[in-house]
Parts: sequence; C-alpha cells; structure tokens
Amino acid sequence: MANRLPENPSLDHLKNEAKQLLRDVRAGEIRALATAGGWLRAADDRELSGLRLAGAQLVVARKYGFTSWPRLRAHLVMVDKFARRPNEVGSSDDSATEFLRLACLMSHGPLSTEAAVRPPAAHPRLADASVWTMAAAGDAPGMARALAADPAMAQANGGPFGWEPLLYLTCSRVAQADAVGTARVLLAAGADPNAGYLPEGQGPPFTALTGALGGGELRRPPHPQDLELARVLLAAGADANDARALYNRGVGDDDTGYLELLLEFGLGRGNGGPWKARLARVQDSPARILANTVLTAASRGQERRIRCLLAHGAPAGAKGDGHPSFRGRTALELALLGGHTEVARLLADAGASGTLRGLDAVEAAIMRGDREQAERLLNADPGLAGELLTRRRDLLINAAEYGRVPAVRLACALGFDVNARLPSTALHRAARAGDLPMVRALLELGADRSLRDSDYDATPLEWARFTGRPEVAKLLSQ
Repeated sequence: MANRLPENPSLDHLKNEAKQLLRDVRAGEIRALATAGGWLRAADDRELSGLRLAGAQLVVARKYGFTSWPRLRAHLVMVDKFARRPNEVGSSDDSATEFLRLACLMSHGPLSTEAAVRPPAAHPRLADASVWTMAAAGDAPGMARALAADPAMAQANGGPFGWEPLLYLTCSRVAQADAVGTARVLLAAGADPNAGYLPEGQGPPFTALTGALGGGELRRPPHPQDLELARVLLAAGADANDARALYNRGVGDDDTGYLELLLEFGLGRGNGGPWKARLARVQDSPARILANTVLTAASRGQERRIRCLLAHGAPAGAKGDGHPSFRGRTALELALLGGHTEVARLLADAGASGTLRGLDAVEAAIMRGDREQAERLLNADPGLAGELLTRRRDLLINAAEYGRVPAVRLACALGFDVNARLPSTALHRAARAGDLPMVRALLELGADRSLRDSDYDATPLEWARFTGRPEVAKLLSQ
C-alpha cells in the first residue's frame, strides 16, 4: 500500500529523499534495498546495483502512490497552489485582518472564543474594509456594490488566510446580516462553489461546503444557516462528494439533514468534481466516499444515519478497504465490534455480512457490556486474555469516546488501564465530547484528571474548556 505524503510536501524534500535512497542502495543498506526492490518491477529492467537517480525518483513516486516522478512533481505544483496554513496565522495590528482571523473557523485549531469576534465598536465600518470582511459579515448590499465595480474580486484570494470570499462567508461564525444573500451575490458574480484549500498541503480539501456544515473532532459549530447555505452552494455546482465535510459532520450527533441534502445532490455519484480531477488517486472516488460514510455511521452506532443511507441505496455491504481505521472490516462487523446491536440488525436485514471470532468476538461482547459472554469467551481460550490487553489497548478509550459507560466499567474490571494514553486518555476523549455521565464514571474508576495528552500537552479540563463544555469543566475543576 502506498504511503501518504507528509504534511506540507515539497519537491526539494522529495528530491533529497530520492538522493538519500540512491546513496543507501549503493552502500548496500538492507532497508533501502528492500524499499527499492519493493517498488521496482522486473519490467523496469533495472538492477539495484545499477540504480540511477531517475530510478530512485521512480521508487519515491510509487511509494507515495504516483505512477511516475513527473506525475508526483505535477501533484506538488497543484498542492503549492492550494495549500494554506490558517492555524499558523498570528495576530495582527490591522483591525480588518484581526477581525477575519477571529471570526472564522478553520481546518485546524478552534474558532476564537474571545469577545473580539465582532467588529470592534471603535471601527463601526470594519465590515466594509474589503470583500473578505464583507463576506464574513454577510453584507450582501456591500458585496453587490463591490463586485459591480470589480467582478473578479468574487474569486480573489486575500485576508489573513489567503482565502476566497466564499470561504470567509461560510466559515464565519459572527452574527451575519445576510449570509445566504451574500452567497448568492458572490456565486452570481462567478465565485467558485467548490472554493477550498488543502490544509497543510493535504487532502481532502476544506471547502466552502465544509465550512458551512462545521463539525469535526473539535465539535466546531455549524453555520447558523448551514443547510440553507449548503443548498445554495450545491445548487450552484458544489460537489456533494465532500469527504472532509462528511467526516467532520459524521463525528457529531446522529442527525441526517445534511446527509439527506448531500444524497439529493449526488453523494456517491458523478466524477468527484474539480477536486477529484486535481487530486486524482489522492482523492477517494464518490463510491468510496459513500462507502466510508456507511462504515463511519456503523462504527459509531448512528442508527438514524444508517437508516437514511440504506433508504437511499447506499451499500450495506461496504467494506473498509479505504482507510486504516476501518481495519478492513465490513460495516456489519464494525457495528458488532462497537456493540451497536440495532445498527447491526439493520445492516444484516439489508443483506450485509460479517463474522466475528476470537478477539473480535470478545471486543464486541465488552462493547455491548455483556460480561457473561466476554468471560465465557475468555475462559474458553485462556490465551485471549493476554492478547486482549496488548492487541486491543485502545478498546477502553474507544468505548469512552462512543459513550458506552457499561463497556468502560467492564473493560476496567477485565484489567484495562483507565489511564492508558494513546495518545490521549479516555478522560480526554469524554471531556472533549462533553459527555458528563462518562466523565463521572471515569473519575469513579480512578481516571487521573491531571494527565496531559501526547499530541497537544493538554489536560482533560483544558480540552473541556477549549471545546466549550462548561458542565464537564466544572466537574473536572472541583
């Protein structure tokens, strides 16, 4: 399987990787020989002993999923054009720039919680400073006047994040005068309904549709008019196969309004739109995106979404070949592994198949909170107990993230460490999700509220405050 390109990929870095590989092959380094031999085929008519730079570059290209070095180079040119790093943008002395920085959510990092997310009283005309501030403020009349004078500004990149106006509009979370009207003005003037960027140079893109729908692991708020705004974008040609929007909204509550809208406008169908054309093999196909949506809903036990997807003809037999988090499982197996019995029944009734044995069967019993079945399976094969604690170390953390209090209690009774950090603890996940009953249960089981996660060096309390969970923060600060 090809590797994922690193964040912020650069041609110079990959050229150096190819040169280093060539040096290591010529020096007889075993790992380099294995890498080169694994990606070169007999048809390439190359002996490793006679490998040249062009051959090493071909190895690097294939390693990252490209058929040739020129194709990899062309991909990096495209990435350079669309890559943005909004989370790296610091504060500014310019009032208009600072307004935009604080007003908008982004792919990485939080929406500002500062009171300054409104135009300061000292600058009452701040929203008129540019087409980008007009977009963030939802100033439809002002935008119409600006575009009448210069229609090209509808697609102009600018502001602190180098975005088009449509992105500032859909990502803004200040009180807007007329967001939908402003979107229509921009689109009528030629704004791209598929406007977006590649966070850290990585796909899938963060689009205007992504911004409108919100969500994500940090529970970013959707736009107040999310579905109406999304419908305007989709009707104007935004592609419904928006993998990042689906993922971000998919980790939230079991709502279906956004899903029904995307299915109406072609989710799972078509050619994937301009972003698929730009990203080619790096971007999943519409069919794969729809299958992943089924798999995500199954793994999270989202019954309403599964019903909605099946009613629209989504594949009940979807298999997780497209992402490592699905571990090659079918949707039915993921539902069973998560202890989601009703979702599993719906999938089975729709023709899905899947079987769990060994550790998988034990994990499913624990996630259901079925102590009798879990102990029966463990007693029947004494070797499973040790394997369970070593090979399924994240089981308790996953149970906490999905709100399965009985599963968490059973996992602790079977020897799982309530304070395991991979890279965050169960308490971090529950605090971030605002799951007050789970936080209480974890504290009763001995969860250490002072531990910091390995990714952000933050405590559960800091996560609760960061994601706006006041009740959880109050409990953790006691």
